[in-house]
Amino acid sequence: MATLCQNATTPRTARARQARDFTNLALWTFQGWIAMFFVAAGYAKLTEPMDNLALLLDWPEKVSLSLVRGVGIVEIVLALGMLMPLFSWKIGRWPLLVSAAGLVALQTVMLGVHIIGADVSLVITNVLLLAITIPVLLGRRPPC
Repeated sequence: MATLCQNATTPRTARARQARDFTNLALWTFQGWIAMFFVAAGYAKLTEPMDNLALLLDWPEKVSLSLVRGVGIVEIVLALGMLMPLFSWKIGRWPLLVSAAGLVALQTVMLGVHIIGADVSLVITNVLLLAITIPVLLGRRPPC
């Protein structure tokens, strides 16, 4: 029976080590992409006038400016949390997992908003973001 826990032992074969190293590289690449995207998106929500945001996105004109700015702050904080293991893996794993879970939740909510608004390009963007964030969340779990 397969478990959800990762094997904590060191891979014994060269092929297993290579697969582990490839997975680690892919996860770090995804984490970097996620961080870059959400820092940029959050920065835009914090600094751009509402008129400019309304040209790019449909939902900001339907909500208050403080909600848009709040989402921007949350996006930046969660994006930085994705990079916490760069400073210390021992204490950075939990902020990474919390950030990944928070971004999955945020992306899921925004996916619903974009589906309701019938904005196909943003629906595709959210699906792609979920496709790289969920593997980070699952792949960075601590071993049992």
